[in-house]
Amino acid sequence: MTLLAIKDLRAYYGQVQALHGLEFSLDEGTVTTLLGANGAGKTTTLRAICNMVRATGGVEFDGKPLLGKSTESVVRLGIAHVPQGRGTFTNMTVEENLQLGAISRKDTRAIAGDIERMYAHFPVLKQRHAQQAGTLSGGEQQMLAVARALMLRPRLMLLDEPSFGLAPLIVRDLFGILGKINREDKVSILVVEQNAQLALEIAQRAYVIETGRIVMAGTASEIASNEDIRKSYLGY
Repeated sequence: MTLLAIKDLRAYYGQVQALHGLEFSLDEGTVTTLLGANGAGKTTTLRAICNMVRATGGVEFDGKPLLGKSTESVVRLGIAHVPQGRGTFTNMTVEENLQLGAISRKDTRAIAGDIERMYAHFPVLKQRHAQQAGTLSGGEQQMLAVARALMLRPRLMLLDEPSFGLAPLIVRDLFGILGKINREDKVSILVVEQNAQLALEIAQRAYVIETGRIVMAGTASEIASNEDIRKSYLGY
């Protein structure tokens, strides 16, 4: 079943048009990746889905239109956004950050259970539960950002460059956990990533963006095995 459908999406920063008629979809329960160089429009696409930039066209989530809704309303529908730069609250502890992720929920007992579930996914966060987020390493902060987003119990998680600035071993661990979350928690994932090789390992479908346009689409395996695409757009 199609969970997210993007049709003729155009986005603007002031008078500058950043997206030029994007069209793609994401099926429920899958991982989809948006690939492309810096400035291609990947981050803008995620922001347009969340109504953080001015956009026209069609964005539907589970058949419901999103454009025109507030960002808060989009979140309440079940979409969690993990922006580039992580966005953790550095003066709050790890556990306080997780509790804040569930601030819109009223099921106190279930929230406590979900925190423990996050600690199972990310054991290092349990070790650091009373530590201020600002004192964590970059990899630990990224894990906390993902865990906090999952506290919303989203149906769809939008991830913007989760590997940015992280050591290769940390990145591989993080992507392994994302794959596990998709499989076990049934969270659909749309991931924007410059580490194309790693993103294609966990994704089922991939779209390549260049200057605000989709230039290639296919299964992750099709994109990964196309040498011309890899050399021209993905850099490996």
